[in-house]
Amino acid sequence: MDIGEIISDSVKYPSSDWGKVLILGVICIASILLVPIFLVYGYVFRIIKATLAGIDELPEFDEIGDMFVDGLKIFVVSIVYAIPIYILYGIMYVLGIGMMSTASYTDYTAATSAVFGLMSLLYIVIMIVAIIISLFELMAIANMAYYDGELGAAFRFSEILEHISRIGWGKYIITLIVIWILGVIGFMIGWLTMFILIGFILLPLVITPYIAMFGSRAVGLLVASSLEGE
Repeated sequence: MDIGEIISDSVKYPSSDWGKVLILGVICIASILLVPIFLVYGYVFRIIKATLAGIDELPEFDEIGDMFVDGLKIFVVSIVYAIPIYILYGIMYVLGIGMMSTASYTDYTAATSAVFGLMSLLYIVIMIVAIIISLFELMAIANMAYYDGELGAAFRFSEILEHISRIGWGKYIITLIVIWILGVIGFMIGWLTMFILIGFILLPLVITPYIAMFGSRAVGLLVASSLEGE
């Protein structure tokens, strides 16, 4: 499938069953209690699995325990992949504190400027690293879905790279950019409608779950396209 077909299919996908969109929306709202967020993760993971299996219908909200466990696995994967970011933030904090603590009162202003410059540079580095990690993390979750939830599959970097290479780096990145842009547009529409009462309902109950379903379907189709011919 080309990018246009993937996006077109993914945009239509959630509208095949508005009832399930609303159910996921209710779970999203309940996620303010933290625990239900794993069910949200688990359901979008289930969408990727279903897409890889060639199923075009939205998955059912059954076997809640398994869905919760799948969501917990995604959470674990995200924590592990974020370790380099935590390390960079730690380095930034230590360097900043060290530079300020060794500065005398007379050169305090100069030290502050130096720290600000260093922090700005490190933030740029962190953003670049975060983007690179997100590319691998997304495909890691898809690879885990391909192996029916096997946690170790999320850390088989050779397989993850192989998936991306088969898709094509250009196609992969462009598709993710389109997904991100459409997601931002959706959330902007939701936030704009917050000025009227209906917005408080539309954003968490319809728009957020719709975007989650759309994005996970697109990722599933991307990986499925890389597996064609196997």
